[in-house]
Amino acid sequence: MTDSPSKEYISMARLIAFFSQTQHDFTVCGSSVANECSVHMCAANIGISHPDIVVETNTLSSVPPPDITYTLSIPDRTISSGLLSALQLEAIIYACQQHEVILQNGQRAGFLIGDGAGVGKGRTVAGIILENFLKGRKRALWFSVSNDLKYDAERDLKDINAPDIPVFALNKIKYGDTATSEGVLFATYSALIGESQAGGQHRTRLKQILDWCKPSFDGVIVFDECHKAKNATSTKMGKAVLDLQSKLPRARVVYASATGASEPKNMIYMSRLGIWGQGTPFKAFDDFLHAIEKRGVGAMEIVAMDMKVSGMYIARQLSFSGVSFRIEEITLDEQFKLVYNKAARLWAEALELFTRAADTLGLASRKSLWGQFWSSHQRFFKYLCIAGKVRRLVELAHTEMQHGKCIVIGLQSTGEARTREVLDENDGHLDRFVSAAEGVFQSLVQKHFPTQKPKGEKRKPRGRTSKFPKHCVEVGGVIKISDDSDSDSDEIDSDSNSSPDSLQDSDDVIFVNHINGPMTGRKGRVVRRPDGSVRYETRAEQGMNIDHVNIREKERFMTGEKLIAIISEAASSGISLQADKRVQNRRRRVHMTLELPWSADRAIQQFGRTHRSNQVTAPEYIFLISELAGERRFASIVAKRLESLGALTHGDRRATESRDLSQYNFENKVGAYSPLSITKAILGYIDNKVPPPKGYPGGDIMFFRDMKKGMIDVGIFCKEPRLGLNTEKDCTITKFLNRILGLEVYQQNSLFQYFTDNFEYLINKDKKEGKYDMGILDLAPGNDEIHEETQEKFLTPGNPQEGQVILYKISVDRGMNWKEACSKAEKLTGDYEGFYLSNKLRGSQPCVLLAEQGRGRNLILYKPNIGKQAHPENLDNLLLRYYKVTPDEAKDFWESQFDFSFTNCTHANW
Repeated sequence: MTDSPSKEYISMARLIAFFSQTQHDFTVCGSSVANECSVHMCAANIGISHPDIVVETNTLSSVPPPDITYTLSIPDRTISSGLLSALQLEAIIYACQQHEVILQNGQRAGFLIGDGAGVGKGRTVAGIILENFLKGRKRALWFSVSNDLKYDAERDLKDINAPDIPVFALNKIKYGDTATSEGVLFATYSALIGESQAGGQHRTRLKQILDWCKPSFDGVIVFDECHKAKNATSTKMGKAVLDLQSKLPRARVVYASATGASEPKNMIYMSRLGIWGQGTPFKAFDDFLHAIEKRGVGAMEIVAMDMKVSGMYIARQLSFSGVSFRIEEITLDEQFKLVYNKAARLWAEALELFTRAADTLGLASRKSLWGQFWSSHQRFFKYLCIAGKVRRLVELAHTEMQHGKCIVIGLQSTGEARTREVLDENDGHLDRFVSAAEGVFQSLVQKHFPTQKPKGEKRKPRGRTSKFPKHCVEVGGVIKISDDSDSDSDEIDSDSNSSPDSLQDSDDVIFVNHINGPMTGRKGRVVRRPDGSVRYETRAEQGMNIDHVNIREKERFMTGEKLIAIISEAASSGISLQADKRVQNRRRRVHMTLELPWSADRAIQQFGRTHRSNQVTAPEYIFLISELAGERRFASIVAKRLESLGALTHGDRRATESRDLSQYNFENKVGAYSPLSITKAILGYIDNKVPPPKGYPGGDIMFFRDMKKGMIDVGIFCKEPRLGLNTEKDCTITKFLNRILGLEVYQQNSLFQYFTDNFEYLINKDKKEGKYDMGILDLAPGNDEIHEETQEKFLTPGNPQEGQVILYKISVDRGMNWKEACSKAEKLTGDYEGFYLSNKLRGSQPCVLLAEQGRGRNLILYKPNIGKQAHPENLDNLLLRYYKVTPDEAKDFWESQFDFSFTNCTHANW
């Protein structure tokens, strides 16, 4: 069976040739997908080895970095004592070497450090600053995400024997003051857009920085955690980052982040890499973006490889040896389903009322109204999903602690803004926990249909006026699920604008004094006192500034004084919580993700808090995902970004791919038209290619009727009196995944099952037609044989040197014939080893396979069409679907399926 390259792959090779700038050989890599990384070998033959195993993806390791020409000035004692490892010295050398290049637009070339979280980017950056300080460039700018990280910057400089380089915090310097002369000016990205009107003069932090640097500035500018500058054209912060680089053309720019570009469009702030602009194949960033997005994951992998070859990029990551991942599927109890179903009906009624109100008011433009409505809808149900997982999280935490481990709980938001609102409304007093979900609904209603109160009348305290059962309550430091449903009524008191009081803010509920060390952006929290009363208290301790609270909480966790840390996105970037050899608390970290983030770069940042260099044990990651199909929407975001992030920031989409999470990636080309396919089938516009889920009450007819009504109720598509049902415009994958959150639990899960079945059908169909984008593949992981057919050379004139790319056209022989299968079977003697046939027929005959004993109760499988299967199969799962047969019974089926696969390739017709 032979695969030959399609026209798209040939055009991809021409793109590679177009912007590759250095000659290098392409080799066929024979490793399997499961073994996606190679141990990184430092090009710089200097320094002591890194204390932990560091790896590089196979695609990046297949291309060499440029030769080293730069001479280092860092003292020998710093190098010989291991203060900077060989790994970190390699990055310092390549960064300084790239800074010697002047781009054709007159700006100095920049360097991107894409090392994974925990490799030691802080010391690497400190080393670059020290190197330039020794060269006479005594000023440097260091931007990061939090003022707390200024102490980390000082620590990193001290750790490499450079304590004499002072670090000044910009937020402690008055506007217009440029008194500091030499050293590092440390600032946050938000400070870049700071302004002051004091004394009648308009001053900005950006102008203050530029005045301090002077136009001739040729020192280092570090954009640490540079993913914060993404979306550069649409945010003030991003524009300020671009403006700073433009006005200091000779500055030595370093971009540093494990997630520098989760998508190609977010690379726009990296203007100093010289990939687009004057003297490059792409005149503007938009041209580069179009070329990459058009060609998919494969092109992103090529970009990363080309950047490494050109000397502008380095990306290593800690080995994940010893790290365990697992998804904890959480079953929802009937009480929670009742709450959820009532909430779904509440929002369906709200949608109808909002539509009627907009019609009554005659609103011409409704874009803003519906944008805010559906945004609130999504956030409401996200909080509700979190509430359904809290009890299980607490159970898991107690179990893991009994096994001698400590816990890190990952959140993204804490709901403090909502808490502050309620405090202001009640003169600083609280008598209950604050529900973020309730606040979302109330804010939406108040914004569009405000209620007028008589002047001087105080707002009455919010009581529990809705008839929803109270679900999550915190009692004595333990989460309990109450069963105090006092009525089956769904009636809502419209005057009080209340929604389910049961949906407690996840952050408020699990912040319990005696077990946790919170590291979040909160200034205060709600706690239950011993007498049962509830009150709001500040997190600041006596004699301690609120800015130092998180640092103190981190110390308590690392010394073992507290064994549970709760971290949010606001305060966790850059902090280290691993089982460090230098700290007292060396228990294994169990990192539980309670709230899945909106983007994977945030997920990667949080995961990197507990998996870092110099650790005693690797962490254990647990993703808590409820059985709610709609929560797959958030898992889908993470899975999609993990795949593209891995391709771009590490040169290989598999670098961040989890075999478990990848099943949730629906945001791709196939997912884009899957909702359209199922909605047309539900409406009866096209024939149904995939059967509905089995066991739906009332059968297929009732399924299609309920789904049609439900999809209209949640706004997946709308019914216009004149136009009928609009399916083309309304059925995007994003809208579909967002809106199904508003369906009742059973309908939601049934519709999602139908969607995933259809999704798999379309993927298999595209694979057979050769349309499925699989990126860069490893060939011959099993029994495949590769034969070179032709070679074609492309000359690549470029900057700073010229080279060539060779395109190899190859053929691949795939599968296992009967003779090979018999030869292997003769050596097998185990009880469960041998040939098997499937219980179900595929077409007119059962599927056949050969099983070989693997590790434990796992079996290694061989099939006639693919040879060795990539992943082993559990024995119990196999016996549910297959039964054992003799070689004579298997022979005809094996030969038939091998011959069929030879003439009908399942991967492509071309």
